[in-house]
Amino acid sequence: MRLAAQLVDLQKFYYLGEHVVKALRGVSVDFPEGDYVAIMGSSGSGKSTMLNVLGALDKPTGGNYYLAGEDVGSLDDDRLSDIRNRRIGFIFQSYNLIPQYTVLENIQVPLHYRSSDRRISPRDLNRCQDLAALVGLGDRLDHRPFQLSGGQQQRVAIARALVNDPEIILADEPTGNLDSVTEQEIMAILTRLNSEGRTIIMVTHETSVAKRARRQIVMKDGLVAREGMLMIDDGK
Repeated sequence: MRLAAQLVDLQKFYYLGEHVVKALRGVSVDFPEGDYVAIMGSSGSGKSTMLNVLGALDKPTGGNYYLAGEDVGSLDDDRLSDIRNRRIGFIFQSYNLIPQYTVLENIQVPLHYRSSDRRISPRDLNRCQDLAALVGLGDRLDHRPFQLSGGQQQRVAIARALVNDPEIILADEPTGNLDSVTEQEIMAILTRLNSEGRTIIMVTHETSVAKRARRQIVMKDGLVAREGMLMIDDGK
C-alpha cells in the first residue's frame, strides 16, 4: 500500500503569550493513495489544524508529516510553496475566487505560481477549458463570480484545484454554504474524482457529507477519537 500522506505523532502548538494552545497532541494517521476520508469533530477539536498541516500551510511543532514519503516539516518556504501549488489542490467553503476574474481566469490562477514558467500556454488554456466543462461550466467561461450561484462558484473552485493535476485534494467544508440539492451535486463531483484515483481529504460538520467518504476520522481535543468506515450515528 502506497501512502499519499502520513502523519506520525504530529503535534501543533500555538503560543499566545504565556498561554499554549495544543491544537494537535500527537496524531498518527495514514492516508493511502486513492483514499477518501472525512475529518469530523467539534469546534476546537483539531480538524482544521490537521488540514492546514496536510496542506503545508502550517508547520508541525513536533512529529512528522510525510507527503509521498517526503518529510514536509523539514522543507524551506520555497519548497513548501511549490508543494502547495503542484501537489495539493484546495477547495474552500467560501470558494476564494477573485471577483474581477472570469471563470476561466480563476481556474488559471495556480498556473501563474509555477516557479518555472508563469505563462499560460495553449495547452494550459485547453486544460482549463476542459476542466470547466468537466464541472459543468463550459458555457460560463466569461462569467464572473457575482454572476454565478454558490454551487457554480464551488465548481469553479474544484476546477481550479485540479488544474495542476495534484496528488491530493483538500476540501474544507466544501458544501457548507450550499443548499441540499447543490450539496449532492458537488459531492457527486468529488466522488467521481475519487473513483478516478484522486486522494480526497475533507473536513465537514455534515453527517450526510461525511457518509459519502470511504472512512471517517473523528477528532477530539487534538487527538483522533475514532477512525473507521461509516461509523457515523445519525442520531447524534
